[in-house]
Formats: sequence, structure tokens, C-alpha cells
Amino acid sequence: MNSYRVVAVVSLLLADAARAEEPAFELPDLVVQSRSLDVARNAIAPSLGASRYEIDRETIQKLPGGENARLTDVLLQAPGVVQEAFGDLHVRGDHRNLQYRVNGVLLPEAISGFNQLFDARALRSVSLITGALPAQFGYRTAGVVDMQLRSGREDPGGSLGVYGGSFGTIQPSASYGGSAGPVEYFGTLSGFRSDRGFENPTPGPDGIHNRTNQLRGLIHAAVPVGDRSRISLIAGSMYSTYQVPNTPGLRPDFTAYGQSAFDSADLRARQVQRNSFAILAGQHSIGDADLQLSAFIRRSSIRYRPDGLGDLLFDGAASTVGRESLSYGTQGDAAWRLHPEHTLRAGFFLSQDTTRSVTDSTLLPLDGFGQAFDAPFNLREAGRVRQTLFGVYVQDEWRITDRVTLNAGGRFDIVSGIVEASQFSPRANLVWTPDEDTTIALGYARYFTPPPAELVGTIDIARYRGTTLQPATQQADPVQPERAHYLNLGLRRRVTESLTLGIEAYGRSVEDMQDLGQFGRAYVFSPYNYRRGRVYGTELTADWRQGPWRLYGNLSISRSEGRGLVSNQYFWSPDELAQIRRKWVRTDHDQLLTGSAGAAYEAWEGGTLSGSLVYGSGMRKGFANSEVMTPYLTVNLGVSQRLTQPDGGAWTLRFDVINLFDRGYQLRDGTGIGVGAPQYGMRRGFFAGLSRAI
Repeated sequence: MNSYRVVAVVSLLLADAARAEEPAFELPDLVVQSRSLDVARNAIAPSLGASRYEIDRETIQKLPGGENARLTDVLLQAPGVVQEAFGDLHVRGDHRNLQYRVNGVLLPEAISGFNQLFDARALRSVSLITGALPAQFGYRTAGVVDMQLRSGREDPGGSLGVYGGSFGTIQPSASYGGSAGPVEYFGTLSGFRSDRGFENPTPGPDGIHNRTNQLRGLIHAAVPVGDRSRISLIAGSMYSTYQVPNTPGLRPDFTAYGQSAFDSADLRARQVQRNSFAILAGQHSIGDADLQLSAFIRRSSIRYRPDGLGDLLFDGAASTVGRESLSYGTQGDAAWRLHPEHTLRAGFFLSQDTTRSVTDSTLLPLDGFGQAFDAPFNLREAGRVRQTLFGVYVQDEWRITDRVTLNAGGRFDIVSGIVEASQFSPRANLVWTPDEDTTIALGYARYFTPPPAELVGTIDIARYRGTTLQPATQQADPVQPERAHYLNLGLRRRVTESLTLGIEAYGRSVEDMQDLGQFGRAYVFSPYNYRRGRVYGTELTADWRQGPWRLYGNLSISRSEGRGLVSNQYFWSPDELAQIRRKWVRTDHDQLLTGSAGAAYEAWEGGTLSGSLVYGSGMRKGFANSEVMTPYLTVNLGVSQRLTQPDGGAWTLRFDVINLFDRGYQLRDGTGIGVGAPQYGMRRGFFAGLSRAI
């Protein structure tokens, strides 16, 4: 699962071999051509020198939950990935800051993230690329979620299935792929219904008012044009509705419309999320050069509808929050094998993101003593944020000797809109393979991370003075781009034919370090900057495969700190600002120890037993993140069985237990910087599924 793929000559030889190969008699010409183009596309943007942790389709199917698992749950098996609420992830001490690539094309991140849009059953593989990234990877740099979609030509057919169990969960799904003449296609469609949408704010297994309904779909079609060209279309969409969970037993703090009593278990707030994207890509190989040009569009929106009276009584404000983001752009990448020892790569990226936000609030006025009185009134704030990104890069993959490769280059990026800024970012990765079983990689990267335009809202603080939404701090400086120096050193060693071990150390020194927090009842993150930041850590990985067995384990040690706040200061109290100005504080998502492990055993013909676990020492809580949450450990088990009926139909049955020991644990307790409410992890659940190949 963990591989550097570091020697450039391997990619070149594979590409040349794929083009020159005479197809075997059992493989149609179009299949050979499709594989050749896939190899060429992957050679355009290799992760040379960076850390690449790949989870292939076979591994996904064997994990508890199999193809029904969320992309988030799959990525939690990679090193350095910390579990967060709302399906979010922290990678190597960063909050979100992930870029998603689909078949080599970058997608701007959605307001609610892309973790729940992509269906695991559509993936051929998913890789998490971290470390000192080569020059072609820009903007979101905590990690690259590199997804390769299934091919309808190489993996024809599909399945119909249903999966469900505890918490009122039911998940029907369908997938199918094939070809019609030269056109190959693959698509998935799935629904999801559960009584556990967001994380529960209470420790019990069942939440109050926490139902979700979701629908997602994805299509991928490609058609070759001649022998060395291909045009591809990829499109996906997701629509989700959520009830916002309640905490019983709370007492209102305000009076409105003559009422001061309300049962907090009866609040009826809701949130609706929409995400969709489309990519049109053209790929061409000419001589020793491979090129890909693509255009993309992404639309994302969130709308939070409060319980008008209830929110007003408990919070002193009831705000309908709407945010919609539209991003579109183009990307070009090329690789030219100039010489057996040199491969040049270059490309560009151009996008524009427009985010519109509307907040309709019902507020209470404050008297001269700061006390609210019963005279509700409405206030609307609307704004638009537009941001343009442009970047170019060039790099040279230089094979110095048979065992030493240097990938050096740089990129230049410009951001315009929220702020006006630019930066040249040099990158270099040196890879040494002293023998066939050992790889050592040393990398440096200069990073430039623009503000996340899809999350940036507008506020006029003066309009809220004298109301229950009046912030304690009257300052809201704009979000700044993050600038960082990143160092990474990694060692990977194949100890035996079955066992591979790895260790990596990294460090990041940051100016204007970006972070995210939830401020208010709406499940929407808002960005802010620490003046300085520092992040460092170590990752240990192990992978063992022998016969029917597959075992892996990861352990990460990480620390993430910030000092001074230089944007959106109104989120904090004066005491917190003073504390963060004086000393380094842990970021809210900092977790010292993070671990994951898994095992799969093909116990009998068609039958697989599997298990996985996730460990966390706890994220931060308390005043200025000065305390730590309680550690947690969850263990999951699964069993699956493939059956072939007399009519030739292939069926798969599976049974999974999530959180086997029913350990109640908190991800958040509602305190700390940017933490909206208590959030408990899932209690024990039993799930079963049945699918048939078609």
C-alpha cells in the first residue's frame, strides 16, 4: 500500500513498452490502447520523491464495509490521517487543505469537502500523496487525494446491491461499465439514509433529530481518437439533507416574543448540501511527449435553516445561512522525454472561484448594560467573493546514475481577489536506491496556499454592534495566503519478500498559517491565520503479505502549533487573542499520536475475514486549546463471501461490525478554538449487505 514509485526510468520503460507491445491474443486492441494511454497519463505527473500511500481496489473490497465505506473511512487507513467530525480529515497537522485529483485533473475543493461525494465502488485505486510535493502540485498541499477511476473496458459489468443495519441505515447502490464500439463508460449511483447524519452531541448510540438522506452519482466515459489520443468526460453530483442533532436538557438564555421556555430536544434545524463537478479532458502522445489538457467546473452550496424560535431563545440569534460557490478553469500538463537521463515536465493551472453568501438573522438588541431585551428584529447581510488563481510550473527529472534521481523545478503562482499575492516556489526531491530493496528520499518544497475562497464569507462588524451577535473583538482582517518551507526525509526498506517497513520525518515552518473553525450552529467552516506556525512529525509504516494474509500498520507522531492571530480576529475573545499573542498554542486539530492497522485473511474459497482499527490520542480542547481530549480506539471486523449460483450469477454477502467493543469516545467536547459543539464518535453498529454482479 505504501510506495514511492521513485525511479523515473521505470515509468519511461513502462510507457515505451506499452506503446511497443504487441497485444496478446486474449486482449482486444482497444484494451491495450487504453492501458497504454493510462500509463502515459500517469507518467505526466508522477509523485517522484514524495510519500505515496496507495490503497487499491482489492484492499478497499477487503476492508470492513468494503465498497460501501466512505472515502473518509478508506483514507483513515493511511499514515498521518486524523479523524475529524463532518467527514473531514487532518493530514500531517493540517486542517483539510487537501487537493483532489481525478485521473490527473485537479478539482477545487467544495464547501463541504469532497470526501462524501466520491463512491468507493467507482475507484480503481486511491492514493494519498504527502511530503515534499513535486512542482506540479500546488495550492492545497497538506496532501493530494489521487483517485483513479474504474475502466469500463478493462473492468466490464457491474453490480446491484443493498447495505444497511444499525442506526436505521440503508444504502442501495448500482454500478455498471462497458463499451459501445470505441467508447468506454462506467457509472455508479447510490443512496444513503441513516438516523446518524452528523456526529452525536450526546454519548448515547442514538441521536435526537439526526437523520440524513443522500444521493450521489458518478459517470466516466472515454473515447480514443486515433492510436495516441483520447477524450474523457467525468462528472459527479451529490445531494444531501441533514437534521441538525439536539442536546436535551438545555435551558434557554433569552426571551423572545414573550416566550422563555423551550425543550432543546425539540429543535428543528436543518442543513442541505449540494456538490457537483464535470471534467472534460483531452490526452495526446506525440513522439516522446505526452500531453493532457482539461477544463473543469465545480458547483457547491450549503444552506442552514435554523429553528427560528428555538435558536433565538438558546443563542440570542437565529440565522439562515446560505453559501454557494462556482469554480471553473483549465489545466494543462506535459511530459517530454528529452534524453534517457532527462524528462522535462511543465504545465499551467487557471481557475476562477465566485462565492456568494447570504445570512438572514433574527436578533435581539442589547441595552446599555449589555443585556438582551425582547424586541426581535431582522438583519440581512449578503456578499460576493471572487478569487482568480494562476500558476505555471516546470521541472526536470534527472537520472544522475542508475541509483540516484533528482527531480528539481519550481512553480510560480498568483492569487487575485481576496488578496493580491504571488510567490515563486522552488521544489527538489533527491531519491537514492542503494540496492533493489531500499529507497531513501530527501525533499524540500516551498508552498503557497491561497485563502480557501469557497469558505470565505463577508461581514460588516459595525452592523452587529448593540445586538446579541456583537463580537467581543471588533476586528476582521482578511484571510492571507499561507507560505511555508517544507522538509521531508523518508526511508523505505523491503526487509523480506513479505515485509516492507518505512519511516518518514517531516517539518514545516509557516508564515500566516491557515486553520479552520466552526463558529455558530451552521456546519460551515471559516478560515483564519496564525501569524506563525510550525508543524513536525514522524510516520512509521509496515506492510506484510504472504499467501492468503495481508497485514499493515501505521503510527504517526505529530505536533502542530501556531502563534498570533492576524485575520478574522472577531472569532475569539480578547483573553484568547492575548494568550495566542504571548505564546505558542496547539492548533485545535493537533493530535500527538495517530495509528491505524488492518488485516485480511482469505480463509476459504471466496471467503475473506478482515479487521481494521483506528487510534487517536485526542485532539485539543479548553481555553486556547490548552487541554487534550481523551484517547480513543475503535476496532472494526468484517466477513464477506462470494457465491456462484447454478445460473452463473455471482453474489457477494458481507457482514460488518463497526466499533466492536462499543467504546464511547469524544472527538470534540465543544470547547477550544473554532469548535462548535460536542461530537461523539459512532457507537457499535451491525451492518450487512448483499450484491449481485451484472
